[in-house]
Amino acid sequence: MFDEIEFEKIKRLPKYVFAAINEIKLKMRQEGEDVIDFSMGNPDGATPEHIVDKLCEAAHKPKNHGYSASKGIYKLRLAVADTYQRKYGIALDPDMQVCIAMGSKEGYVHLVQAITNPGDTAIVAEPAYPIHYYAFILAGANVATFGLKWNEKYELDEDAYFASLEKALHNTMPKPKFVVTNFPHNPTTVVVYKSFYERLVALAKKERFYIINDIAYADLSFDGYVAPSIFEVEGALDVAVESYTLSKSYNMAGWRVGCVVGNEKLIGALQKIKSWLDYGLYTPIQIAATIALNGDQTCVQEIANKYEHRMEVLIDSFGAAG
Repeated sequence: MFDEIEFEKIKRLPKYVFAAINEIKLKMRQEGEDVIDFSMGNPDGATPEHIVDKLCEAAHKPKNHGYSASKGIYKLRLAVADTYQRKYGIALDPDMQVCIAMGSKEGYVHLVQAITNPGDTAIVAEPAYPIHYYAFILAGANVATFGLKWNEKYELDEDAYFASLEKALHNTMPKPKFVVTNFPHNPTTVVVYKSFYERLVALAKKERFYIINDIAYADLSFDGYVAPSIFEVEGALDVAVESYTLSKSYNMAGWRVGCVVGNEKLIGALQKIKSWLDYGLYTPIQIAATIALNGDQTCVQEIANKYEHRMEVLIDSFGAAG
């Protein structure tokens, strides 16, 4: 008789794409196939040694073995704020405008859970990183989509983007409350400039929607391009939050350290829901992450240079193969 009980939320979710690929990959390898995996962006390099050393040192101190703070220890939140000041010239309040997350994915999902009402609508441009879309489905909301367009340099076609966005804003019912952006873009690598965020923030204030901006790949930029933060635009704190992660920049994917920063109302909602759901990251990991953000950033550039070299080898090899 329990077969009649349905879980409607789960029925709305397809199988997670990376789980499906992992099953295919495992089957092929069991059959003796030589598989080259281009699916999930999972760093294969070592976490820089000074970060690992700090983790080990902190883990040997019994005082660090208890429950931590769900929104992140103060020194890590301060390190995030200092990083934004150093990189983007932005002043953030570590108490009111920063929340540490167990990776930016967890922070994003719980933010959506906290701020979304059943039946709300969000706009997500496609193709998209799966959770950008399905976090709203999990929250009982709806998603409107449109396709991204870009030029031969993989720069976003801003005019096409805003024409599609305004059409979605005016033709979708109920009117969307949230617009999700992600640049440098996963999976296309499309990039934007400050001018994009200037237009987006102005439109958000005019049409009254919040922006959730994901900059997970901000530090992996090549050929002199520097990815901007939305908060370089005056007034962005009124309408936006931004998620960042140490996963790619510091080869710390498995450590699960990210953050969401920005608008106090949205960050407050995230901090509150996390206080009900978790007790925070293991404190030694947070201490080591603080060292990562505050320490010598040469390692970040070295990691980016390694990816750039791999990109060039890949392009040259594919070109040689026709």
